[in-house]
Amino acid sequence: MPIAKIVIIGGGIVGSSIAYHLTHAGCRDVVVIERESSQGKGSTGKSMGGVRAQFATAVNIQMSLYSIPFYAEFEQRLGYPCGYRPQGYLFCATTEKHLAYLRANYERQVAMGLNAVRLVSADEIRNMFPQLRSDDIIGGSFCSTDGFVDPYSAMIGLMTWATDHGAQLWKHTDVVGIERDSRGICAVQTTRGRIETRTVINAAGAWAAAVGQMAGIELPVEPLRRTLVPTEPFDEFPHTAPMIIDMSNGFHFRPEALGFLLAWNDPQETPGFKTDVEPTFIEKILTRAADRVPCFERAAVNPKRAWAGLYEMTRDHHPILGSVPEVPGFFLANGFSGHGVMHAPATGKILSDLVLTGRCELVDTSLLSFSRFAENRLVEETSVL
Repeated sequence: MPIAKIVIIGGGIVGSSIAYHLTHAGCRDVVVIERESSQGKGSTGKSMGGVRAQFATAVNIQMSLYSIPFYAEFEQRLGYPCGYRPQGYLFCATTEKHLAYLRANYERQVAMGLNAVRLVSADEIRNMFPQLRSDDIIGGSFCSTDGFVDPYSAMIGLMTWATDHGAQLWKHTDVVGIERDSRGICAVQTTRGRIETRTVINAAGAWAAAVGQMAGIELPVEPLRRTLVPTEPFDEFPHTAPMIIDMSNGFHFRPEALGFLLAWNDPQETPGFKTDVEPTFIEKILTRAADRVPCFERAAVNPKRAWAGLYEMTRDHHPILGSVPEVPGFFLANGFSGHGVMHAPATGKILSDLVLTGRCELVDTSLLSFSRFAENRLVEETSVL
């Protein structure tokens, strides 16, 4: 019967980062369980791949201040590419309320050590991107170290490094039960056999609640569909552009291959495991795209190339990280609310520290604890795309 010091449930980018950080810290006895035949078939492979430090809360900014430099040094550290491109994020404000919000965030970000962020005027935005309809833009915020990564490459690099250094990856394996005894977690039952362990980390993404139930807890994480629409090759907007966010309605886009990747979070979307693409959504997003970027009217879109993935949402749009006191040995890395890829490096560091030493200096993990929901200590992140 296999015995493992640590079992990680979920082989996406979060589970891969945790495996990397554990093995990098010297813990080689790690088994990662992935139900698919290959990694990245859940949310990781469907992500937009944006990374940013322009958040509204200190804890999210802190996680980005670890994660983005990690991605910048990824190939040097691990010997594998992650496709980090520091092309920036540009938030375009269209009301005084937006501008005040960006200013407050900017002050918080600078106070925490983010040196690359700056407030920009409406004229600067017009000069940067004259292709934007800017009659209602009154200013914005830009950070040059924000940008994009290739989530699949990053995930593969993290897991390959981990397995090269002793971790095991069990693919095509379902977790069917989690066993407890008087001391807490004692085993994980899988379709490949039973693993005796005292430490289980739930990194199951949008499916985290089902894993939580196996351990006897109700995890407040819900799946929510997010649809991405790529254009065909298009050269009327510069491919050096950052992620550009229209704060009037949440439409955002970035360069992708020879075209652009269009995104918008439909406020009418309802929770559920839905990954089909609604034809009406494509109409909605193209309307918003052409309104903010008139030349996008001439960008061709093949609806069959659009795809949908799942955000794993919590009520306050922050992840749940750390131990569950009621179930000794059960750890959570769930509920990233669309920020799993960008915060995967920090999550790996935080979980590795908590599991191996019982403490973490990177962030105040009490802010992200499971108990905050029962105690009504929610920390609302309002900068969610």
